[in-house]
Amino acid sequence: MQALTPEESSAVQSHVDGCADCRRELAEQTGDLSVLALSVEQQPLPAGSRERFLARVAAEPRAAATPQLSVAPGPSRRRIMPVLLPWAACAAMLAVAAYLGVKNSTLEQTLNTDRAQIATLAAQAARAQSVLDTLTAPSAQRATLTAGKPVAAPTGHTTYVPERGALIFVANHLQQVPASKTYELWIIPANGSAPIPAGTFRPDANGTASVILPPLPQGVPAKAFGVTIENEGGADKPTMPIVLSGE
Repeated sequence: MQALTPEESSAVQSHVDGCADCRRELAEQTGDLSVLALSVEQQPLPAGSRERFLARVAAEPRAAATPQLSVAPGPSRRRIMPVLLPWAACAAMLAVAAYLGVKNSTLEQTLNTDRAQIATLAAQAARAQSVLDTLTAPSAQRATLTAGKPVAAPTGHTTYVPERGALIFVANHLQQVPASKTYELWIIPANGSAPIPAGTFRPDANGTASVILPPLPQGVPAKAFGVTIENEGGADKPTMPIVLSGE
């Protein structure tokens, strides 16, 4: 640290020249201090620091006179102080550097989080604006979509002459039934008697079917007509539900 007077420096150098232990210790300390000094930013000594340091050294109580340095085998308190002070200063600087590093890392993480949130909000705002522009654009083409052309409902048309017992029935848009099933037409008499079977039928590929002049009793006025699904061959009385009906 260049803190010794020329006389003191000469005395120390004279002792070091004749003491192998001190030369080895001084070499190790000098090497360590050099490496540590290179790890921090170099700063000049503050004004007056050398004078203040010398004053503090002079105020320290001495166990032995200065000339005894040339014969003392071990380091004195005066030798230890210049060695410890640089280490303490370097340790303090390292502690400050570590604190600043942690603080900088925390601030950087916070800044990155804020940037991500700002980017998310900006993207959401841009998308909302695009939606609004699309909905309000004068040149926008608008259309209502449906499930396609609706399937026509099954219908049946009956012409019946009671006094002759003559009947013609034509149906359209009927759904197909299994091979073991068949449609059956019924006459519901006006006098409240049991329904009269008026013939079985199966629709073609287009859903069309007909019953033409089935054998029926004469003179039975009809209140209504109905169609049910029965087992193949037909039934004596209708099985619910009635899939087509009309008065």
